[in-house]
Amino acid sequence: MLVLLIGGIELAHGMAINVKVSTTAHAVADMVTQNTSLSTTSMQNILTGATAIIAPYPVTGSGGSSVLSVTVSEVSSDANGKLTLQWSQSFNGSTFGVGRTSLTGLTIPTSLNGTVGNAANLHNQNDQVSFIVGEVSYAYTPNLGYTITGTINLTDTVWMFPRCSTDSPANSSGPAYYDIKYTSSTTTCTCLQHLQYKSC
Repeated sequence: MLVLLIGGIELAHGMAINVKVSTTAHAVADMVTQNTSLSTTSMQNILTGATAIIAPYPVTGSGGSSVLSVTVSEVSSDANGKLTLQWSQSFNGSTFGVGRTSLTGLTIPTSLNGTVGNAANLHNQNDQVSFIVGEVSYAYTPNLGYTITGTINLTDTVWMFPRCSTDSPANSSGPAYYDIKYTSSTTTCTCLQHLQYKSC
């Protein structure tokens, strides 16, 4: 009975953290999609916000090492649906850095499939658009069941379209219709979203 009780508690903790991981991945990606340009400072603020979302669970382990990793990337497709990594930033619970350096290991959701019958579009992917990809991983170590399970890596990935349009379909010449610029300085931008004109 004691083993069942302890196992139930550990399982409940793991499931609760897993929900937090999914929520964090969605939240950081969603915050980025509401911009057309991001400075280093604003990106770091968004990534740091992940620690508040994952709370009350810690972002560092018993040895002081980080157990949380958050990465936000922009992936764009050209007229043939070829995907390219535009930029990527990460936060490991204590420091910031460059996130992804390639698309290796990143699975493209089938729900994002676009043009059908384009011979040059091998992945049948959306043409001339960009996606914001939020990736979160959390190294969960059960307090009492560690000797049995070891550290469990809880992960989730969210793909989202940017909410703001930086160009119109009529004069778009590449993946610029949905695009979020990442720069080291603040950039003034405007956003035409549906019928609402807003400054970003």
